[in-house]
Amino acid sequence: MSLLLTLTTASLQSMLDPKADPPRTLLDVPDYVINSLDLRGLNINASLLSGWGVDDLDRLRDRADKAACPCLVLFEEEPLPFGDGDPESAAYCKDRVERLAFAAHRLGCNALALRCRADAGGVGEEEMIERAAEAIRALMSGIEHLELNLLLAQSDGITADPDRLTELIKKVGGFRIGAMPIFGSGAKEEDDLDRLRKLAPYAGAIHVCVEKFTAKGKHKGFDLAEAVSTIRRVGYMNTVTIDYVGTGDPSKDILTARDQMQAAIDAE
Repeated sequence: MSLLLTLTTASLQSMLDPKADPPRTLLDVPDYVINSLDLRGLNINASLLSGWGVDDLDRLRDRADKAACPCLVLFEEEPLPFGDGDPESAAYCKDRVERLAFAAHRLGCNALALRCRADAGGVGEEEMIERAAEAIRALMSGIEHLELNLLLAQSDGITADPDRLTELIKKVGGFRIGAMPIFGSGAKEEDDLDRLRKLAPYAGAIHVCVEKFTAKGKHKGFDLAEAVSTIRRVGYMNTVTIDYVGTGDPSKDILTARDQMQAAIDAE
């Protein structure tokens, strides 16, 4: 089994223009990703689905299936207040997660990825983790009913610590809860490596943040080949998603990243 390279839809956001002639919309992304970028699936950013209805979701799934570039993960980037403990926050989280899970199911995703807002504030970290675990656990039956996995990504606050995120995952419990580590998310490279080592046993997907490249093809962030080697060394064998956060030409930089990462995969 080998690592499979995929792409976040936000990576191409700057290229989308519904007013262009012809229009370039999210519906065009699957065909472009598989045929022009040679990547094998999509992680859908929930922020790009604002205002979408069921018919829109079904159209994107159909286009993705037709292109053989499936929707794999729906990622809600905005942290949800699972740890707040008040009824208003609980109701908001329940409504939001139910909507997201429904959308993920319609898109044909196998996982929903969330961030947990859990800042200890006036309570201890243990209590905050307990609150968040209880809130997430209460939503798991609905997620499991739709045959989805729930992946937790790190966020500011307590869950920036991989040990705390692991603790939260364990407290929620079950076979459909896991992690989605984000490599290169602004932390030091050694912190990313430590996070990967600790979260790899629970990882259902991994995001790799890709920046722009120099004229000689050197990544301005961490070494992408070394990132792939690290991911392999920690025993992870699943999808690795390129999340382009640079300011250059998205297609050119994504292709460069893809070539460097695929070469590292093939060299193993």
